[in-house]
Amino acid sequence: MKVSDLRGILTYIPGFREKTFVIALDGAIIADDNFPNIMLDLAVLRSLSIRLVLVHGAAFQLEQLARESRIPISNADGTGITDEETLKLALTAANRITHEVLEGLASNDLRACYTNAVIAHPYGIVGGVDRLFTGRVERVDTEFLNQLLDKGVIPVIAPLGFDGDGRTFRVNSDGVALEVAEALKASKLIFLTSSSGYGKAGAEISQMSVDEAEELLKKHKSSIDEHLLSKFEHSIRACRNGVSRVHLLDGRVDEALLSEIFSNEGIGSMIYANDYQAVRRAMKKDVRSIRNLTRESVEQEELVKRSRQDIVSNLSDFYVFEIDNNIVGCVALHVQPDGQTAELACLSVSSAHENMGIGQKLMLFAENAAKEKNVKTIFLLSTRAFNYFQQKGGYKEGSPDDLPPARREKYDASGRNSKVLIKSLG
Repeated sequence: MKVSDLRGILTYIPGFREKTFVIALDGAIIADDNFPNIMLDLAVLRSLSIRLVLVHGAAFQLEQLARESRIPISNADGTGITDEETLKLALTAANRITHEVLEGLASNDLRACYTNAVIAHPYGIVGGVDRLFTGRVERVDTEFLNQLLDKGVIPVIAPLGFDGDGRTFRVNSDGVALEVAEALKASKLIFLTSSSGYGKAGAEISQMSVDEAEELLKKHKSSIDEHLLSKFEHSIRACRNGVSRVHLLDGRVDEALLSEIFSNEGIGSMIYANDYQAVRRAMKKDVRSIRNLTRESVEQEELVKRSRQDIVSNLSDFYVFEIDNNIVGCVALHVQPDGQTAELACLSVSSAHENMGIGQKLMLFAENAAKEKNVKTIFLLSTRAFNYFQQKGGYKEGSPDDLPPARREKYDASGRNSKVLIKSLG
Protein backbone atom coordinates (compact mmCIF):
# COMPACT_ATOMS: atom_id res chain seq x y z
CA MET A 1 0.00 0.00 0.00
CA LYS A 2 1.23 3.48 -0.87
CA VAL A 3 1.31 6.27 1.70
CA SER A 4 -1.07 8.17 -0.58
CA ASP A 5 -3.56 5.27 -0.31
CA LEU A 6 -3.53 5.56 3.48
CA ARG A 7 -4.05 9.30 3.27
CA GLY A 8 -7.00 8.70 1.00
CA ILE A 9 -8.56 6.32 3.52
CA LEU A 10 -8.09 8.82 6.32
CA THR A 11 -10.33 11.35 4.56
CA TYR A 12 -13.29 8.96 4.90
CA ILE A 13 -12.86 8.12 8.58
CA PRO A 14 -14.50 11.22 10.12
CA GLY A 15 -17.69 10.56 8.18
CA PHE A 16 -17.78 6.84 9.05
CA ARG A 17 -16.80 6.93 12.72
CA GLU A 18 -19.57 5.45 14.96
CA LYS A 19 -21.76 4.78 11.92
CA THR A 20 -23.46 1.39 11.53
CA PHE A 21 -22.70 -0.86 8.56
CA VAL A 22 -24.76 -4.02 8.00
CA ILE A 23 -22.69 -6.63 6.13
CA ALA A 24 -24.67 -9.40 4.42
CA LEU A 25 -22.59 -12.48 3.59
CA ASP A 26 -23.87 -15.11 1.18
CA GLY A 27 -23.21 -18.68 2.29
CA ALA A 28 -21.09 -19.22 -0.84
CA ILE A 29 -18.75 -16.44 0.25
CA ILE A 30 -18.23 -18.00 3.67
CA ALA A 31 -17.16 -21.19 1.85
CA ASP A 32 -14.82 -19.25 -0.46
CA ASP A 33 -11.04 -19.09 -0.03
CA ASN A 34 -11.26 -15.30 0.36
CA PHE A 35 -13.38 -15.54 3.52
CA PRO A 36 -10.40 -15.14 5.94
CA ASN A 37 -9.43 -11.93 4.13
CA ILE A 38 -12.95 -10.59 4.58
CA MET A 39 -12.67 -11.21 8.32
CA LEU A 40 -9.42 -9.25 8.33
CA ASP A 41 -11.11 -6.40 6.46
CA LEU A 42 -13.85 -6.35 9.09
CA ALA A 43 -11.16 -5.98 11.75
CA VAL A 44 -9.90 -2.90 9.87
CA LEU A 45 -13.39 -1.40 9.88
CA ARG A 46 -13.83 -2.05 13.60
CA SER A 47 -10.45 -0.43 14.32
CA LEU A 48 -11.89 2.74 12.74
CA SER A 49 -14.82 2.74 15.21
CA ILE A 50 -17.36 1.58 12.62
CA ARG A 51 -20.20 -0.40 14.20
CA LEU A 52 -20.71 -3.71 12.38
CA VAL A 53 -23.62 -6.13 12.18
CA LEU A 54 -23.19 -9.37 10.20
CA VAL A 55 -26.08 -11.19 8.54
CA HIS A 56 -25.27 -14.44 6.76
CA GLY A 57 -27.07 -16.67 4.30
CA ALA A 58 -27.08 -20.47 4.15
CA ALA A 59 -28.37 -21.44 0.70
CA PHE A 60 -25.03 -22.81 -0.54
CA GLN A 61 -24.52 -25.01 2.54
CA LEU A 62 -28.16 -26.07 2.65
CA GLU A 63 -27.98 -27.34 -0.93
CA GLN A 64 -24.81 -29.26 -0.07
CA LEU A 65 -26.45 -30.90 2.94
CA ALA A 66 -29.52 -31.78 0.90
CA ARG A 67 -27.36 -33.55 -1.70
CA GLU A 68 -25.36 -35.38 0.94
CA SER A 69 -28.49 -36.42 2.84
CA ARG A 70 -30.47 -37.11 -0.35
CA ILE A 71 -33.32 -35.08 1.08
CA PRO A 72 -35.18 -33.08 -1.56
CA ILE A 73 -35.78 -29.41 -0.76
CA SER A 74 -38.12 -27.09 -2.62
CA ASN A 75 -35.80 -24.09 -2.39
CA ALA A 76 -32.67 -22.97 -0.61
CA ASP A 77 -33.10 -19.21 -0.29
CA GLY A 78 -35.77 -19.11 2.41
CA THR A 79 -38.66 -17.93 0.25
CA GLY A 80 -40.52 -21.12 -0.68
CA ILE A 81 -42.03 -23.94 1.36
CA THR A 82 -40.08 -25.14 4.40
CA ASP A 83 -41.18 -28.52 5.73
CA GLU A 84 -39.80 -30.15 8.89
CA GLU A 85 -36.94 -31.94 7.11
CA THR A 86 -35.87 -28.79 5.29
CA LEU A 87 -36.01 -26.82 8.56
CA LYS A 88 -33.72 -29.37 10.25
CA LEU A 89 -31.20 -29.08 7.43
CA ALA A 90 -31.47 -25.28 7.51
CA LEU A 91 -30.78 -25.25 11.27
CA THR A 92 -27.73 -27.48 10.80
CA ALA A 93 -26.39 -25.35 7.94
CA ALA A 94 -27.04 -22.04 9.70
CA ASN A 95 -25.44 -23.16 12.97
CA ARG A 96 -22.34 -24.40 11.15
CA ILE A 97 -21.96 -21.12 9.30
CA THR A 98 -22.51 -19.01 12.40
CA HIS A 99 -19.77 -20.99 14.13
CA GLU A 100 -17.40 -20.41 11.19
CA VAL A 101 -18.14 -16.68 11.28
CA LEU A 102 -17.53 -16.51 15.03
CA GLU A 103 -14.26 -18.40 14.57
CA GLY A 104 -13.19 -16.01 11.82
CA LEU A 105 -13.94 -12.98 13.96
CA ALA A 106 -12.18 -14.48 16.99
CA SER A 107 -9.06 -15.12 14.91
CA ASN A 108 -8.91 -11.36 14.36
CA ASP A 109 -9.50 -10.53 18.03
CA LEU A 110 -13.05 -9.32 17.44
CA ARG A 111 -15.78 -9.86 20.00
CA ALA A 112 -19.04 -11.18 18.59
CA CYS A 113 -22.11 -13.17 19.51
CA TYR A 114 -24.94 -15.07 17.86
CA THR A 115 -28.25 -13.33 18.50
CA ASN A 116 -31.96 -14.08 18.42
CA ALA A 117 -32.81 -10.45 17.68
CA VAL A 118 -35.01 -11.26 14.67
CA ILE A 119 -38.63 -11.83 15.63
CA ALA A 120 -40.55 -13.63 12.88
CA HIS A 121 -44.00 -14.98 12.20
CA PRO A 122 -45.22 -17.56 9.69
CA TYR A 123 -45.15 -16.49 6.06
CA GLY A 124 -48.60 -17.99 5.82
CA ILE A 125 -50.64 -19.33 2.92
CA VAL A 126 -49.84 -17.96 -0.52
CA GLY A 127 -51.85 -19.01 -3.56
CA GLY A 128 -53.56 -21.64 -1.48
CA VAL A 129 -50.22 -23.19 -0.40
CA ASP A 130 -49.02 -23.10 3.21
CA ARG A 131 -45.35 -22.09 3.45
CA LEU A 132 -45.16 -24.03 6.77
CA PHE A 133 -41.89 -23.14 8.56
CA THR A 134 -40.94 -20.34 6.20
CA GLY A 135 -41.25 -17.03 8.00
CA ARG A 136 -41.06 -13.31 7.47
CA VAL A 137 -39.49 -10.72 9.75
CA GLU A 138 -41.99 -9.12 12.09
CA ARG A 139 -39.57 -6.82 13.88
CA VAL A 140 -35.95 -6.47 14.95
CA ASP A 141 -34.93 -6.08 18.59
CA THR A 142 -32.93 -2.90 18.08
CA GLU A 143 -32.49 -2.25 21.80
CA PHE A 144 -30.69 -5.58 22.17
CA LEU A 145 -28.52 -5.00 19.10
CA ASN A 146 -27.61 -1.46 20.14
CA GLN A 147 -26.59 -2.68 23.59
CA LEU A 148 -24.18 -5.10 21.94
CA LEU A 149 -22.88 -2.48 19.51
CA ASP A 150 -22.35 0.02 22.34
CA LYS A 151 -20.10 -2.55 24.04
CA GLY A 152 -18.08 -3.13 20.88
CA VAL A 153 -19.67 -6.54 20.20
CA ILE A 154 -20.49 -7.58 16.61
CA PRO A 155 -23.95 -9.19 16.40
CA VAL A 156 -24.06 -12.20 14.07
CA ILE A 157 -27.51 -12.93 12.66
CA ALA A 158 -28.47 -16.16 10.89
CA PRO A 159 -31.31 -16.52 8.34
CA LEU A 160 -33.61 -17.68 11.13
CA GLY A 161 -36.35 -15.93 13.08
CA PHE A 162 -38.08 -16.74 16.35
CA ASP A 163 -41.60 -16.10 17.56
CA GLY A 164 -42.95 -15.52 21.05
CA ASP A 165 -43.67 -19.24 21.50
CA GLY A 166 -40.08 -20.22 20.82
CA ARG A 167 -40.73 -21.56 17.34
CA THR A 168 -38.06 -21.16 14.67
CA PHE A 169 -38.73 -20.07 11.09
CA ARG A 170 -36.46 -19.98 8.08
CA VAL A 171 -36.25 -16.49 6.60
CA ASN A 172 -34.55 -15.04 3.53
CA SER A 173 -31.17 -13.56 4.48
CA ASP A 174 -31.50 -10.61 2.07
CA GLY A 175 -34.77 -9.71 3.78
CA VAL A 176 -33.17 -10.03 7.22
CA ALA A 177 -30.28 -7.76 6.20
CA LEU A 178 -32.75 -5.19 4.89
CA GLU A 179 -34.90 -5.23 8.03
CA VAL A 180 -31.86 -4.97 10.31
CA ALA A 181 -30.38 -2.10 8.30
CA GLU A 182 -33.67 -0.21 8.34
CA ALA A 183 -34.26 -0.81 12.06
CA LEU A 184 -30.77 0.32 13.05
CA LYS A 185 -30.82 3.27 10.62
CA ALA A 186 -27.58 1.95 9.13
CA SER A 187 -25.45 4.20 6.94
CA LYS A 188 -24.57 1.31 4.65
CA LEU A 189 -25.94 -2.09 3.72
CA ILE A 190 -23.29 -4.16 1.95
CA PHE A 191 -24.06 -7.42 0.13
CA LEU A 192 -21.05 -9.70 -0.36
CA THR A 193 -21.97 -12.30 -2.94
CA SER A 194 -20.37 -14.54 -5.55
CA SER A 195 -21.30 -12.27 -8.44
CA SER A 196 -20.05 -8.96 -9.77
CA GLY A 197 -22.27 -5.87 -9.82
CA TYR A 198 -25.54 -5.12 -11.57
CA GLY A 199 -25.40 -4.62 -15.30
CA LYS A 200 -27.37 -3.53 -18.31
CA ALA A 201 -26.65 -4.58 -21.87
CA GLY A 202 -23.54 -6.42 -20.70
CA ALA A 203 -22.01 -3.37 -18.98
CA GLU A 204 -21.66 -3.25 -15.21
CA ILE A 205 -23.16 -0.20 -13.52
CA SER A 206 -20.92 1.19 -10.79
CA GLN A 207 -23.50 3.46 -9.18
CA MET A 208 -27.04 4.68 -9.63
CA SER A 209 -29.58 6.65 -7.66
CA VAL A 210 -32.57 4.88 -6.18
CA ASP A 211 -34.72 6.58 -8.81
CA GLU A 212 -32.50 5.21 -11.58
CA ALA A 213 -32.58 1.77 -9.96
CA GLU A 214 -36.37 1.75 -9.89
CA GLU A 215 -36.44 2.78 -13.54
CA LEU A 216 -34.03 -0.04 -14.42
CA LEU A 217 -36.15 -2.56 -12.50
CA LYS A 218 -39.29 -1.35 -14.23
CA LYS A 219 -37.98 -1.31 -17.80
CA HIS A 220 -35.08 -3.78 -17.84
CA LYS A 221 -35.84 -6.32 -15.11
CA SER A 222 -34.83 -9.18 -17.39
CA SER A 223 -31.31 -7.73 -17.68
CA ILE A 224 -30.68 -8.24 -13.95
CA ASP A 225 -29.12 -11.59 -13.10
CA GLU A 226 -31.72 -13.81 -11.41
CA HIS A 227 -29.31 -14.48 -8.54
CA LEU A 228 -29.05 -10.73 -7.89
CA LEU A 229 -32.67 -9.72 -8.40
CA SER A 230 -33.61 -10.17 -4.74
CA LYS A 231 -30.67 -8.01 -3.65
CA PHE A 232 -31.54 -5.36 -6.23
CA GLU A 233 -35.14 -5.13 -5.01
CA HIS A 234 -34.09 -5.08 -1.36
CA SER A 235 -31.49 -2.39 -2.12
CA ILE A 236 -34.16 -0.11 -3.55
CA ARG A 237 -36.39 -0.56 -0.53
CA ALA A 238 -33.49 0.09 1.84
CA CYS A 239 -32.67 3.39 0.13
CA ARG A 240 -36.34 4.38 0.25
CA ASN A 241 -36.44 3.69 3.98
CA GLY A 242 -33.48 5.53 5.43
CA VAL A 243 -30.33 3.62 4.37
CA SER A 244 -28.04 6.05 2.54
CA ARG A 245 -25.98 3.59 0.51
CA VAL A 246 -26.36 -0.06 -0.53
CA HIS A 247 -23.39 -1.83 -2.11
CA LEU A 248 -23.13 -5.11 -4.00
CA LEU A 249 -19.63 -6.61 -4.06
CA ASP A 250 -17.99 -9.76 -5.34
CA GLY A 251 -16.79 -11.25 -2.06
CA ARG A 252 -14.37 -13.53 -3.89
CA VAL A 253 -12.19 -10.53 -4.76
CA ASP A 254 -9.49 -9.72 -2.21
CA GLU A 255 -9.84 -6.25 -0.63
CA ALA A 256 -13.16 -5.68 -2.39
CA LEU A 257 -14.76 -4.43 0.82
CA LEU A 258 -12.08 -1.86 1.62
CA SER A 259 -11.70 -0.76 -2.00
CA GLU A 260 -15.43 -0.08 -2.28
CA ILE A 261 -15.72 1.83 1.00
CA PHE A 262 -12.53 3.86 0.86
CA SER A 263 -12.39 5.04 -2.74
CA ASN A 264 -14.48 7.27 -4.95
CA GLU A 265 -14.49 4.75 -7.80
CA GLY A 266 -15.24 1.55 -5.86
CA ILE A 267 -15.26 -1.87 -7.54
CA GLY A 268 -18.87 -3.01 -7.17
CA SER A 269 -22.33 -1.56 -7.72
CA MET A 270 -23.85 1.05 -5.44
CA ILE A 271 -27.43 2.28 -5.16
CA TYR A 272 -27.73 5.51 -3.22
CA ALA A 273 -30.57 7.42 -1.64
CA ASN A 274 -31.00 11.06 -2.56
CA ASP A 275 -29.55 12.53 0.64
CA TYR A 276 -29.80 15.98 -0.88
CA GLN A 277 -33.47 15.99 -1.84
CA ALA A 278 -34.08 18.67 0.82
CA VAL A 279 -31.25 20.90 -0.50
CA ARG A 280 -31.92 23.46 -3.21
CA ARG A 281 -30.33 26.61 -4.58
CA ALA A 282 -31.32 29.73 -2.65
CA MET A 283 -33.75 32.21 -4.17
CA LYS A 284 -34.30 35.91 -3.51
CA LYS A 285 -37.27 35.15 -1.27
CA ASP A 286 -34.90 33.17 1.02
CA VAL A 287 -32.59 36.06 1.88
CA ARG A 288 -34.47 37.04 5.03
CA SER A 289 -34.52 33.42 6.22
CA ILE A 290 -30.77 33.10 5.62
CA ARG A 291 -30.07 36.25 7.62
CA ASN A 292 -32.34 35.08 10.46
CA LEU A 293 -30.71 31.66 10.39
CA THR A 294 -27.19 33.05 10.68
CA ARG A 295 -27.93 35.88 13.14
CA GLU A 296 -27.05 33.93 16.30
CA SER A 297 -23.79 32.62 14.79
CA VAL A 298 -22.88 36.15 13.74
CA GLU A 299 -23.54 37.44 17.25
CA GLN A 300 -21.28 34.73 18.65
CA GLU A 301 -18.62 35.65 16.06
CA GLU A 302 -18.79 32.21 14.46
CA LEU A 303 -19.81 33.69 11.10
CA VAL A 304 -18.98 36.93 9.35
CA LYS A 305 -21.84 39.43 9.27
CA ARG A 306 -23.40 39.65 5.82
CA SER A 307 -25.73 42.41 4.75
CA ARG A 308 -28.78 41.73 2.65
CA GLN A 309 -26.94 43.16 -0.34
CA ASP A 310 -23.95 40.86 0.30
CA ILE A 311 -26.22 37.81 0.14
CA VAL A 312 -28.23 39.04 -2.84
CA SER A 313 -25.12 39.81 -4.88
CA ASN A 314 -23.78 36.27 -4.25
CA LEU A 315 -27.13 34.50 -4.16
CA SER A 316 -26.15 31.94 -6.82
CA ASP A 317 -23.49 30.64 -4.39
CA PHE A 318 -26.02 29.87 -1.61
CA TYR A 319 -27.94 26.65 -0.93
CA VAL A 320 -30.64 26.01 1.66
CA PHE A 321 -31.95 22.91 3.43
CA GLU A 322 -35.73 22.68 3.79
CA ILE A 323 -37.95 20.62 6.08
CA ASP A 324 -41.70 20.97 5.46
CA ASN A 325 -41.00 24.09 3.36
CA ASN A 326 -39.12 25.74 6.25
CA ILE A 327 -35.46 26.67 5.80
CA VAL A 328 -33.45 25.11 8.62
CA GLY A 329 -29.93 25.27 7.20
CA CYS A 330 -27.76 27.01 4.63
CA VAL A 331 -24.31 26.93 3.09
CA ALA A 332 -22.41 28.91 0.46
CA LEU A 333 -19.80 27.80 -2.05
CA HIS A 334 -17.63 30.57 -3.49
CA VAL A 335 -15.50 29.37 -6.42
CA GLN A 336 -12.32 31.43 -6.61
CA PRO A 337 -11.07 33.22 -9.77
CA ASP A 338 -8.51 30.49 -10.49
CA GLY A 339 -11.33 27.94 -10.88
CA GLN A 340 -9.26 25.37 -8.98
CA THR A 341 -10.18 26.36 -5.43
CA ALA A 342 -13.43 27.18 -3.66
CA GLU A 343 -14.46 28.45 -0.26
CA LEU A 344 -17.12 26.73 1.85
CA ALA A 345 -18.81 29.48 3.84
CA CYS A 346 -21.87 30.44 5.84
CA LEU A 347 -22.67 26.90 7.03
CA SER A 348 -25.44 27.27 9.59
CA VAL A 349 -28.24 25.10 11.02
CA SER A 350 -31.10 26.28 13.20
CA SER A 351 -30.73 25.42 16.88
CA ALA A 352 -33.99 23.46 16.76
CA HIS A 353 -32.51 21.10 14.16
CA GLU A 354 -29.01 20.56 15.52
CA ASN A 355 -27.57 17.03 15.90
CA MET A 356 -29.66 15.72 12.98
CA GLY A 357 -26.79 15.51 10.51
CA ILE A 358 -28.04 18.48 8.47
CA GLY A 359 -24.77 20.38 8.74
CA GLN A 360 -22.82 17.39 7.45
CA LYS A 361 -25.24 16.90 4.54
CA LEU A 362 -24.86 20.55 3.55
CA MET A 363 -21.09 20.28 3.81
CA LEU A 364 -21.04 17.17 1.59
CA PHE A 365 -23.46 18.77 -0.85
CA ALA A 366 -21.16 21.77 -1.21
CA GLU A 367 -18.16 19.50 -1.76
CA ASN A 368 -20.00 17.54 -4.46
CA ALA A 369 -21.07 20.81 -6.11
CA ALA A 370 -17.42 21.87 -6.09
CA LYS A 371 -16.34 18.59 -7.72
CA GLU A 372 -18.90 19.10 -10.47
CA LYS A 373 -17.25 22.47 -11.16
CA ASN A 374 -13.85 20.71 -11.39
CA VAL A 375 -12.61 22.36 -8.19
CA LYS A 376 -9.54 20.57 -6.81
CA THR A 377 -9.25 22.12 -3.34
CA ILE A 378 -11.87 23.47 -0.95
CA PHE A 379 -11.07 25.67 2.04
CA LEU A 380 -12.94 27.39 4.84
CA LEU A 381 -12.25 29.90 7.61
CA SER A 382 -13.41 29.16 11.13
CA THR A 383 -12.98 30.80 14.53
CA ARG A 384 -14.93 28.39 16.75
CA ALA A 385 -16.24 25.40 14.78
CA PHE A 386 -12.91 24.17 13.41
CA ASN A 387 -13.07 20.95 15.47
CA TYR A 388 -16.38 20.09 13.82
CA PHE A 389 -14.96 20.47 10.32
CA GLN A 390 -11.86 18.47 11.20
CA GLN A 391 -13.74 15.62 12.87
CA LYS A 392 -16.83 15.44 10.66
CA GLY A 393 -15.48 16.69 7.37
CA GLY A 394 -11.90 15.50 7.28
CA TYR A 395 -10.47 19.01 6.87
CA LYS A 396 -6.84 19.66 7.76
CA GLU A 397 -5.44 22.84 9.30
CA GLY A 398 -3.56 25.02 6.85
CA SER A 399 -2.29 28.59 7.02
CA PRO A 400 -3.23 31.98 5.51
CA ASP A 401 -0.51 31.36 2.94
CA ASP A 402 -2.72 28.62 1.47
CA LEU A 403 -5.41 31.15 0.51
CA PRO A 404 -5.74 32.57 -3.01
CA PRO A 405 -4.30 36.12 -3.18
CA ALA A 406 -7.63 37.99 -3.25
CA ARG A 407 -9.01 35.91 -0.37
CA ARG A 408 -5.77 36.38 1.59
CA GLU A 409 -6.18 40.12 1.28
CA LYS A 410 -9.71 39.97 2.73
CA TYR A 411 -8.48 37.63 5.48
CA ASP A 412 -5.79 40.08 6.59
CA ALA A 413 -8.23 43.01 6.51
CA SER A 414 -10.84 41.23 8.65
CA GLY A 415 -8.62 40.90 11.73
CA ARG A 416 -10.59 37.79 12.80
CA ASN A 417 -7.49 35.57 12.86
CA SER A 418 -9.60 32.61 11.74
CA LYS A 419 -8.13 29.15 11.36
CA VAL A 420 -7.68 28.11 7.74
CA LEU A 421 -8.89 24.58 6.99
CA ILE A 422 -8.12 22.78 3.72
CA LYS A 423 -9.45 19.67 1.99
CA SER A 424 -8.35 18.14 -1.29
CA LEU A 425 -11.14 17.01 -3.60
CA GLY A 426 -8.81 15.21 -5.97
